[in-house]
Amino acid sequence: MSAPKSAKRHVPRVFVDTPMAVGTPLTLREDKRHHLVTVLRKRAGDALVLFNGSGAEYEATLVRADRKQAEAELTARHCPARESPVDITLIQAIARGDRMDFALAKAVELGVARIEPVFSERGQVKLEGERLAKKQAHWQRVVESAAEQSGRLICPALADVDSMSARLAAPIGAEVGLTLAPDAATGLADMPRRASAALLIGPESGLSAAEIAQAEAAGWQGIRLGPRVLRTETAGMAALAALQSLWGDLLG
Repeated sequence: MSAPKSAKRHVPRVFVDTPMAVGTPLTLREDKRHHLVTVLRKRAGDALVLFNGSGAEYEATLVRADRKQAEAELTARHCPARESPVDITLIQAIARGDRMDFALAKAVELGVARIEPVFSERGQVKLEGERLAKKQAHWQRVVESAAEQSGRLICPALADVDSMSARLAAPIGAEVGLTLAPDAATGLADMPRRASAALLIGPESGLSAAEIAQAEAAGWQGIRLGPRVLRTETAGMAALAALQSLWGDLLG
């Protein structure tokens, strides 16, 4: 009886926000070093995949991996087709605790290009000063981790937190701006395909009447996404999946 084949070793993907070139050594950021060396127990000679948001990923080998430094040598560059043809910006009202982390991670997995967290009138999260700065840094780590794990070639941009009213006063920034409205006359399947879209998701308690009126006045279009009311962390995921199915690459 032959011996069982050994399991294929996991090759971690690492986002590195710096220029890269084949043949050039690269020193990894301390948090990336800690994760690779301390958590994953990677050592010199182990394989990695690195990407920096340029639309490519690089095969690499760790040439140093210890308590002080992790250094990788880039050996090959590849450009697989993994990014969506539709450019999507998610404007996500800040939700409590793990709900926000979940919403951000799933948005990255579903191919968004940008994420803009906003405080809304009926939102239940209040952050400012140092607490807000720490939360913003935490969300950045969530986005990077989701990009690494889902095979993205870019790391979606995470904007600084703004207010909902300020965001609605700014240009939509896409061919169409969409909000979810269970009583809307138009469904997503009724709309013509677009190359870019901005998706606005309200908080747990929904958008206020003033925010809805401001969005309508600014040209945001309400769309129906089924007959049920979805929670804030579910609404964005469901709408993004529908957008990617109809306009993007989810069913491709």
